[in-house]
Amino acid sequence: MGRRLRELAGYREILWNLVRKELKVKYTASVLGAVWSLLNPVVFLIVFTFVSKVLGGAVQPYAPFLLAGLLAWNLFNVSVLQGAQSVIANANLVKKVYFPREILPLATVGVALVDFVLQSAVFFVFLIVFGYGFQLDVVWIYPLAFADLLLFSVALTMFVSSLNVRYRDVQHLIGLALLVWFWLTPIVYPIGRVYTTISTSTAAYASAAWYVYLCNPMTWIVVGFQRALFHSPDASWALAPFSAAQLGLALTVGIALGLVLVYLAWRLYFSMSGDFAEEL
Repeated sequence: MGRRLRELAGYREILWNLVRKELKVKYTASVLGAVWSLLNPVVFLIVFTFVSKVLGGAVQPYAPFLLAGLLAWNLFNVSVLQGAQSVIANANLVKKVYFPREILPLATVGVALVDFVLQSAVFFVFLIVFGYGFQLDVVWIYPLAFADLLLFSVALTMFVSSLNVRYRDVQHLIGLALLVWFWLTPIVYPIGRVYTTISTSTAAYASAAWYVYLCNPMTWIVVGFQRALFHSPDASWALAPFSAAQLGLALTVGIALGLVLVYLAWRLYFSMSGDFAEEL
């Protein structure tokens, strides 16, 4: 592993050049350029604010709550969705030039990180300008949630990108899976409502359903972002039933599991990468 990491470090210029290339392709001949990355969460905010007003019972203030969850989800979604085709999209490069193939999915995550930084800057300015501010006693959760998010995104991106070379149905399946995954993650609705609904249910499977719901890694990550960046004394129930300490412990465990997942996904990717040229 150490030798492979040193090799990846030696090819870091290729990684950076691929990230720059993807960004140029993404915004070439575009009048607004990187502004499109900022419009994505804004459109989500407008649509879901309208829906929440129609259905009623939205978290107040809804804007920072929704944007905190979207901030985490967009990085994950873009990394996995575009990463699934990262090897296929660079088929000519794979067949002609030697370099560590892991660079391809990592470059996709790198592009998603650029969008994440831009969206984070807008979000932080939004919090300050509109007076939402930060809770200094829980902001320490943010780096834990971000590290967990980054590790999980890298692991899943490597996994789907390697499988998609051999099984092209993966790129179609992942789009549907991410759509369902989005609604199973407490982004547009508070996890407190899920907990209240399940805890008051008399169904025999209610307790098991709650633990199954918590098996979603993105649930912990999104709630971590919301706990660190969303502040409202009138909506403390929205992020129930976890205290900051419990959430921090869960995210720390998630980071450890994320490292294991990255290692396993990396091993799978490495074992399959020898056949990439032939498969392509």
